[in-house]
Amino acid sequence: MSPRKSVAEARRTRDRILEHGIAIASVDGLDGLTIGRLATDLGMSKAGVLGHFGTKEALQLAALDGAAAIFSRTVWAPAEHRPPGLARLRAVCEAWITYLETDRDTFPGGCLFTTAAVEFDARSGPVRDAVGRLLRVWRRRLAAEVRTAVAEGELPAGTDAEQLVYELGGLYLALNQELQLFGAPGAAERTRRGLDRLLGPGAPADPALTSRAS
Repeated sequence: MSPRKSVAEARRTRDRILEHGIAIASVDGLDGLTIGRLATDLGMSKAGVLGHFGTKEALQLAALDGAAAIFSRTVWAPAEHRPPGLARLRAVCEAWITYLETDRDTFPGGCLFTTAAVEFDARSGPVRDAVGRLLRVWRRRLAAEVRTAVAEGELPAGTDAEQLVYELGGLYLALNQELQLFGAPGAAERTRRGLDRLLGPGAPADPALTSRAS
């Protein structure tokens, strides 16, 4: 086997481990992401799994980074072509709903970051720090769109961007709970009504952002 082919095969194996690990973590938390379980599920040796990550903590951190990349690709990328400000913010919010409603294969237990935040909020260490860092990055991105919307006159002058982002986060925490714990069929529509209260009445959802839900 050539060195190039060997590296590519190692990357595919690592990606396969991470993909399964992210699915497990969304259901059982990052503590449920054990080397032994992954090895058994994937028909690998423990040494084979460890060879890609070294430690359980490194695996947990890699799972968080992998989930963040999926989230960005699923929620941010479909909306990034929209004009900055309210149009992009609304598109992001719609894609966020679709992500929580439909990404059951990738995240069978719902949003991994919601699970991880509850699991690690009272702890200390690199994993807790990584969860907080990723969530803060997302909040800053949303707040930037809010500030642009205010500057463009799309939201009222004096709108507190951090407060609005705080309330948006509450809507999506509620949506994740409604879908995961209660299986509520009307949860997405309730979320959209909440968005209208926070952002003002919006145009009908773009089919390009909701097609994954059909």
